[in-house]
Parts: sequence; structure tokens; C-alpha cells
Amino acid sequence: MRKLVLFITGIILYQTSMGQIGGNNTYEFLNLSSSARIAAMGGKLVPVKDNDLNLVFCNPALLNPEMDQQLTFSGVSYFADIKYGYAAYARSFEKYGSFAAGMHYVNYGDFTETDNTGQELGSFKAAEYSLNLSWSRPLADSNFTVGATLKTIYSSLESYQSMGMAIDAGANYYFEKALVDVSLVVKNAGRQITYYRPGNNEPLPFEIQLGASKKLEKAPLRLSLVLQHLEKFDLTYKDPSKENETDPITGEVKEEKVTFGDKVLRHVVIGGEILLSKNFHIRAGYNFQRRNELGVDTKMSTVGLSWGLGFRISKFHLSYGRATYHLAGASNHFSLSANLGEFFTKK
Repeated sequence: MRKLVLFITGIILYQTSMGQIGGNNTYEFLNLSSSARIAAMGGKLVPVKDNDLNLVFCNPALLNPEMDQQLTFSGVSYFADIKYGYAAYARSFEKYGSFAAGMHYVNYGDFTETDNTGQELGSFKAAEYSLNLSWSRPLADSNFTVGATLKTIYSSLESYQSMGMAIDAGANYYFEKALVDVSLVVKNAGRQITYYRPGNNEPLPFEIQLGASKKLEKAPLRLSLVLQHLEKFDLTYKDPSKENETDPITGEVKEEKVTFGDKVLRHVVIGGEILLSKNFHIRAGYNFQRRNELGVDTKMSTVGLSWGLGFRISKFHLSYGRATYHLAGASNHFSLSANLGEFFTKK
């Protein structure tokens, strides 16, 4: 156990030293929301320990016996015919803990291949996949759970292929009297095994997240707060096209000023669920970084906001989530899950 802790700690220190945010990493599809519920609540860790198998994608420590025999599917159609999906199945064993196997993929569609002069040579495809194996179990205190996910990653972009391995490691503690969950997770700690080009080793989208959720005792409401990218404080993106930009009237060079408060808020993702009944939930979320990075200064609109619904029909749980990434439009997420054990239970 001590060797495992030292190994994971070494990976974390190595990844932290790389210290890079989106746009500089490979396998960025690992950051996409795996379900409609996650997308509706801001697109990051949802620190809630219930029977939603999709939450294991956020933190493997959320895997628990209530998910035994649950099967889930999620899908979303992004812009430009980009399609993304996720599927998972879980089993639980009293002696060994809970296990889950899942796969998520992104299909970028068909592309036209041309030469330097623009002459069409044909077409090609691009897609990425990740096979995930997760495990979790409670420690001496049944309210404290630890878990890990091993990811085998494959990427094919035209004639360029790459494989990689990554680990997610997490912990969750449930304060039963206060109805509070607190989660800590280290995501995508690993590296490429084979490269798109020989000798060109690219970093993975490593991230540390801390989150907490609170269910109100006398109201049908659950609130969540997530701090993302704790491995790096300044998440500000500096647009190269705006460097040395001058004021047309004064001729002075414009300097983009980012306050301390703005840097802090870029780490914050907030979400909430209105639990109208066991069979119907309303969800919403707000991602500060998404709004700052993808919004247009002249018209921010609803960029960074997300919302969704969750409901149960017979033995099926269905969820819908809508997240606004840019003025160009929003993504629509759909999830369907069911517990296979309910179909074979004898009455």
C-alpha cells in the first residue's frame, strides 16, 4: 500500500511540474462531460454519493454498492458533426469492493484531405477512445470511501495514432448528520506510451479538483461547489492576437488586466438540484472559467450557464442537460440508465 501511495504521489508531482492547461495537452476529450447531469451542473466534479453511475467518471470514490448491476449510456452531438458518448456498467462485491467498466469516445467525423495546392486527395476520419476500469471501497469508517480508475487511451487522427495510460484517484467523505459530501480527486495522471510523432511526448490534461455538496434538511435542494485546476493558480488565457494591441485614439498599448478575484473565480464551478420528488429533479450550474474564456466581450449572453432535468419512468432513469459554451450555440446531452437487477427480481 505504501509503495502504491508513493507511486501515485510521484505521478502527481511530475504532472504538477508540467503545469499546463487546456490547449497544450493531448487527449483533451477526457475533460468532456460524461452525462447530462454532470453537464447540467457545470461540467465538472459532482460531489454527490448516490446511485448515479455516471458520477464515477468524475471521481472513482463515488462508486458504491447502490450502483450494483447498473448500466448507463450517454450521448451528445457537438458542433460540426462531432459526436461523443459514454457507457458504463457496475458490479459490487461485499468482500472486494465495487467495480465498474466504462468506455467513452469522441468521433470527430469525416474530413477532406488535400495537398499543398488545395487539390482533394480523398477523405479521412478522426476519433479517440478511453477504456476505464474503476474500483472503490469504504475504509474503516463506512462514510469514507477511496477509489481509483485506470484509463487506457487510444487516439487516431488521420494517419497519426497514439496510445496512453492514465489514473484517476479520489476520496469522498459523507458527513451524515450535516448531509454534506466532500470529494477530492486527482484526474488524468499519466503519460503517452506511443506518440503521434517519434519523440514528441505531449502532456495529458492533468487536474486536481476539490468539491463539496450540501443537501438542505428542510428543503428539496442540494447545492454544490467545486474548485477546479488546483494544481495551478492562474488559469488566465493570454490571447497572442491581442499582444501589443494599441488604442486607436491614444496609440497606447492596451494591457489586459486580470484581478486577483477574477483568477480565484476561474477555479469555481457552482451547481444545484431541486429535488421535487424521487422521480423528478431540476438542475442548473455556472462555470466561471468557461464564461471568461469563451464569452464575447460585446455580448456574453448565457455562456457558462447550464441546466437540465432528471426523471424516472418505470425502471429507467432519463436525464437531459443543456450547456452553453459559446454564442454559436449550446450542446444537448442525453443520458439513460437502468439497474439490470430490477428486471430479473422475482416478485
